[in-house]
Amino acid sequence: MDIRSSALLTDFYQLTMLQGYLERGMEDTAVFECFVRTMPPQRGFFMAAGLAQLLEYLETVRLTPAELDWVANSSRFSRSFVDYLERFRFAGDLHAVPEGTVFFANEPIVRITASLPQAQFIETRLVNLLHYQTLIASKAARCVLAAEGKPVVDFGLRRSHGAEAGLLAARAAYLAGFAGSATVMAAPSFEVPVFGTMGHSFVQAHEAERHAFEHFADVQPDNVIFLLDTYDTQEGARTVVKLAPGLRDKGITIKGVRLDSGDLVEQARQVRHILDDGGLEDVQITVSGNLDEDTIQHLVAAQAPVDLFAVGTRLATSADAPYLDCVYKLQEYAGRPSRKRSEGKETWPGVKQVYRRYDPQGRIDHDVVTTAADTQEETPLIRPVMECGKRREASPSLDHIRGRATAELATLPDEMRRLSSGVTISVRVSAALQSLTREVDARDEAE
Repeated sequence: MDIRSSALLTDFYQLTMLQGYLERGMEDTAVFECFVRTMPPQRGFFMAAGLAQLLEYLETVRLTPAELDWVANSSRFSRSFVDYLERFRFAGDLHAVPEGTVFFANEPIVRITASLPQAQFIETRLVNLLHYQTLIASKAARCVLAAEGKPVVDFGLRRSHGAEAGLLAARAAYLAGFAGSATVMAAPSFEVPVFGTMGHSFVQAHEAERHAFEHFADVQPDNVIFLLDTYDTQEGARTVVKLAPGLRDKGITIKGVRLDSGDLVEQARQVRHILDDGGLEDVQITVSGNLDEDTIQHLVAAQAPVDLFAVGTRLATSADAPYLDCVYKLQEYAGRPSRKRSEGKETWPGVKQVYRRYDPQGRIDHDVVTTAADTQEETPLIRPVMECGKRREASPSLDHIRGRATAELATLPDEMRRLSSGVTISVRVSAALQSLTREVDARDEAE
């Protein structure tokens, strides 16, 4: 069984709440919105991702006979509830900001309108799918900005938190502007370009580093990128220079070398000098080894002669901000706006829209969160995507989304593009939404 498509990949309380709703006949229309409550201190923006996987889930979610047997045999639920689950198909509406869109804290990125049981049941997997890819896309976008036009590649699968996470990280990173991934499955799954060279074990398995390089060039003549730092990095670079004429005679071109340890600024400079002196000016230098946007920014600022950055662990785990305070909250039920008033976790009530205003240079000036009925002059971000459980149109290609992400990053103010700490966009709450909030609070206090 593929657990990724299982309807039981959810929290137990979704089932208990569903049975409660059904027993009380609470099946009127509900509106839920998904948003991120707060911006991590290190971040200034988010990038929306994961919508394609959410749509696929909503179109296909249903319980298998084995899953229905588990629910029935658990002795926790009624027969009529099991029968409801057997018939379960999502038939609601979905509005969302497109993947690749830059957004900020407390701005809805997905809105679900459906019967209360249906809208409730999908909560866990919805947050699960949107949260992780948004987390990784937001991190990857920062790496892209730090690289200032030089390509960045995902190397994070082996230290990702599970197989699905590693695969979706490759998708999210490519969406945000990475050149590709080392994750092979990302190619057949999402048409993400695949990158890779050799590991230290390949070099160690040979009697001499030179033999390892020759062997690799023979079996991968169109992908000759040598890993230099298994032993001595400068000696590795000199070995490449010595091998180049013989490989050239065989019609093999050395594309690049990779550095994975030590002072990468100094190592890159020394290796560049050795390669250039040996007539290998076209050989590119890739660096890897615990990179993130901060180390990339340092390498770029130091003018290190690096041509490509490979980012792994710190991307796939989003090491500086390993989670987002991503939530899915009820905003309206049976036409009645509602909101949560818990201390530190308050929400704005009702069905909402987000509008974006740009300055004369085309950079984001501010956003406005308001009620869906309060039309503003700015650009609306939330769009209809699914009606009655069916997509309005086919999902855009990943390359199309990637293009949108690139355009979105270009609208960030300069200080945000430089990843200046604590710099973000003003998100304003409209007078209409503030008025609705007062009305809801007054109503709730009077009841």
